[in-house]
Amino acid sequence: MAAAAVAKRLIPLFDRVLIQRAEAVTKTKGGIVIPEKAQGKVLKGTVVAIGPGSRNNKGEHIPPSIKVGDVVLLPEYGGTKVELEENKEFHLFRESDILAKLEA
Repeated sequence: MAAAAVAKRLIPLFDRVLIQRAEAVTKTKGGIVIPEKAQGKVLKGTVVAIGPGSRNNKGEHIPPSIKVGDVVLLPEYGGTKVELEENKEFHLFRESDILAKLEA
């Protein structure tokens, strides 16, 4: 799995989460190709790597509430784009920026 190899090379710090966004739907069930401008923005993604968590006032780590492999709901804007491989785009978000965890 390519995402596992990326997770070994990039380890987020503190409460940062590395996410691979889901691919946009480019074709309808009937086979009609949707133009790029008409495609909706993808607001779901899969967690690839997680930092150790934020720190409290005593300096202790607060563990993150999500784990690698979770499917999460993302905000429309925000995050930092990271390109680690050809044609592979990842985004770094703070854990607090993630809107929800989606159950499978």
